[in-house]
Amino acid sequence: MIEAFTRVPELMASHLLLAMAALALGIAISLPLAVAAARHPRLGRVALGAAGLIQTIPSLALLALFYPVLLALRGVLGEWLPALGFLPALLALTLYAVLPILRNGVTGLVGIDPAVVEAADGIGMSRGQKLRLVEAPLAAPVVMAGIRTAAVWTIGAATLSTTVGQPSLGDLIFAGLQTQNWALVLAGCIGAAALALGVDLILSVAETGIARRQWLFVRMSAGALLAAICAAAFALAPTVGGQTVVVGAKGFSEQFILARLIGHRLEAAGYRVEYREGLGSAVAFGALKGGDIDVYVDYSGTIWTNEMKRTDVPARDALVRGVAEWAKAKHGVGLVGSLGFENAYTFAMRGDDAKRRGISSLEDLASQASGLNFGTDVEFLERPEWRAVRDAYGLKFKSARPYQPTFMYRALDSGAADVIPAFSSDGRIAADRLAVLADPKGAIPGYDAILLVAPGRAEDTRFLAAIRPLVGRVPVAAIREANLMVDRDTDKLSPEAVARWLAKRIGLQDR
Repeated sequence: MIEAFTRVPELMASHLLLAMAALALGIAISLPLAVAAARHPRLGRVALGAAGLIQTIPSLALLALFYPVLLALRGVLGEWLPALGFLPALLALTLYAVLPILRNGVTGLVGIDPAVVEAADGIGMSRGQKLRLVEAPLAAPVVMAGIRTAAVWTIGAATLSTTVGQPSLGDLIFAGLQTQNWALVLAGCIGAAALALGVDLILSVAETGIARRQWLFVRMSAGALLAAICAAAFALAPTVGGQTVVVGAKGFSEQFILARLIGHRLEAAGYRVEYREGLGSAVAFGALKGGDIDVYVDYSGTIWTNEMKRTDVPARDALVRGVAEWAKAKHGVGLVGSLGFENAYTFAMRGDDAKRRGISSLEDLASQASGLNFGTDVEFLERPEWRAVRDAYGLKFKSARPYQPTFMYRALDSGAADVIPAFSSDGRIAADRLAVLADPKGAIPGYDAILLVAPGRAEDTRFLAAIRPLVGRVPVAAIREANLMVDRDTDKLSPEAVARWLAKRIGLQDR
């Protein structure tokens, strides 16, 4: 529990800066729009309708949608435009902050007693004077209530920025959910709740000051918020003397462990390391080829099917060579080498259930699939590998339901699912006594774990020297054991601790 909370301060600082930047941008957009909307009802209906429509988009989807948009803009505007991390998160959260501020702004302005406005007109005030001296002070308490709502919404939604590679308290929540480390989930939730309550408390002081015309309260509130932002920025200031590199990871235990294994070697080589964890497959490779991350581990079959759109299934070595040549020629991405193990999709059932039904291969499964429930990870049903297996064997299940990988195994254990696409390097296959079904038609390609580096690192001898010793060094038995240490129900270890254990296990103790 203590280890989980040690990560809170740095992530909370990053979370606060992101949320406050989005809130400030939201205020800058909403307030002028509210004034215009109050003066022109037709514009007001359009603006409120658009803001309300944006609010109906799930926040996770809104965050994800900005990534391809920025990636496309990058092709036009140049490589300086980041497609991952702070910018897409900032844009999405800003849109979320607009509605409550805009709605309260319009409500506050149109709700002013017309007699007061007429009196201001009667004494010859200009539009600007009327807004500054009459309308704005009267509407301010209502506007401030909208800002408080937007602040809480933004801080809550900022936990999802983890999915586009922006560090936040969501890092703890997502990692904890994937590894069933509830201490991490609790630390992330408590941190986010404390941050939201703290900011709301500060803004409530300003709201009280505005309502009572006690400007000392407003200044105190602004000062407290500014001090918190400065403290967060100071905490995140780059360390002098070390070049910062970014290690990427997808959202499951093995990736968290391997990211830390790579990160530890880079730190030992003198780099300052940041992590972008919880990335989807397409986002991770896009981030690498765009230089938003410097290095991560992917799987040859994933690149072959998802990125190269290949449907043939060559031998494992040929597949890795094909990926290396394509990645270099097409994107300048360097393939340093295979780590030494494969993490392939493999269909698995509860051992006793498979034995009772007489199922030992995908061909056996096809004849009984219509009576079985299929549980998958969240992306498998959209992957070409599933279409290839489905078409090769004619698989048609009674139902198919996606889960986060950890809960997918829980679903199989509880009977909610009868078949899952397990991962061959997962220690839970042996620990849970699962039956792995044979693939006699060879429909599933090889999935060697491969070390990929961004175009800017492909010729960086110092960088490559730090990570190259990992090539061919990780046997499947070691990674299964490591995965189980994170995923098991009791005596769980953190990916950080397991990465250090794995370094010793493979004879590469942290330098």
